[in-house]
Amino acid sequence: MSFLEGICSCKSPQLAVLIDPGKTGPEHWKILLQQSVLPHFFMVGGSTGGQKETEFCTSFLKDNQSKPVVLFPGNETQITSHADAIFLLSLLSGRNPDLLIGKHIRAAEQLDALGIEIIPTAYLLVENGGSSSVQQVSQTTPIGRNDNKLALQTALAGQQLGMKLIYLEAGSGAPLPVPVPMIQNVKLRLRVPLIVGGGISSGKQCSEALAAGADIVVVGNALEKNPELLPALVNTVSRHEN
Repeated sequence: MSFLEGICSCKSPQLAVLIDPGKTGPEHWKILLQQSVLPHFFMVGGSTGGQKETEFCTSFLKDNQSKPVVLFPGNETQITSHADAIFLLSLLSGRNPDLLIGKHIRAAEQLDALGIEIIPTAYLLVENGGSSSVQQVSQTTPIGRNDNKLALQTALAGQQLGMKLIYLEAGSGAPLPVPVPMIQNVKLRLRVPLIVGGGISSGKQCSEALAAGADIVVVGNALEKNPELLPALVNTVSRHEN
């Protein structure tokens, strides 16, 4: 079974931990892996950093635990054959051609040669009450927090283009997570799994996203600050299992 097939066939919500190898190192990763329970899978990527950092972090995770590791590339250099899969992101909320298709073209031959599972993912940046690193790097305007119609239209367009996942992103360390009404509105019309991340720093916020319809919740920045939060987040997700 492929990684995507596993996501689609899973009847219960999942927790993913995002590790930014440009901001953290082995000492932090060791603390995460020493927690009493681990997430369903790990994601590796960030707005900065390149192939060397990505490869080192991915290899470390694969060598020291058994959960899948999925690439979450911030640019076309953040790829490695050591991962189980890659979320091939297309920033549909913006109109930056480089992030819609340009970087994908530059990485296409290398990705094809690596042979890892490629999962086309519609990436939608949502206003978070501040300015996220994704917004700054991408030079794009996020979807307004109250613009549920545009969020739904963009998500549906991604689904119609053949994207296998829809990702609502408030941004790393966002002051505010993706609004619950937006998650609910998008989820109602989707036939593909919905990922929600950015600004989730507590079990309560995690639970709200899941109750609204998120299939996968991603937490990163909060665990950079406090790795010991991981068991509580895993337990929160477990309480939402069918």
